[in-house]
Amino acid sequence: MYAVSASDFMTKRLITLRTDVDVLDAVRTLLKHNISGAPVVDRCGKYLGVFSEKCSMQVLLDAAYEQMPTTDVGSFMDTEAQTIAPETQLLSIAQVFLLTGYRRLPVVDDEGYLLGQVSRRDVIRAAMKTMDTAPLKERNLLYLSAIVSREDAPMV
Repeated sequence: MYAVSASDFMTKRLITLRTDVDVLDAVRTLLKHNISGAPVVDRCGKYLGVFSEKCSMQVLLDAAYEQMPTTDVGSFMDTEAQTIAPETQLLSIAQVFLLTGYRRLPVVDDEGYLLGQVSRRDVIRAAMKTMDTAPLKERNLLYLSAIVSREDAPMV
């Protein structure tokens, strides 16, 4: 069994947004596609941030209490959202989700290009697949780390 990393189970076909998209159109996009957020990229596909339901709440509050001076996604996106590398291990990703409020983690290469995205559900699905395909003796260990860290070690 090899170590499972983000590149093994990330979603590659993503709904993305650009910074110049009207923010209300961005909110409609999230609702239309039933997603909680979308990565924001430039024309070349470099990751710039994420526009999420939380960002949408800020849009609603600004619209209610202020005259919104700007209505582009770039003004409301989260540029500090955490990203992960494609080689980030399954258990490390699970720990990030457990310790933060993030629902999705963009997968970005060393040059900043968006490669995909991993959601909480993707992690759970990958972990269950790993456990379901492990030999019965390893499954009885009840430790996912024992399953994913074995490099086809012979069973004793």
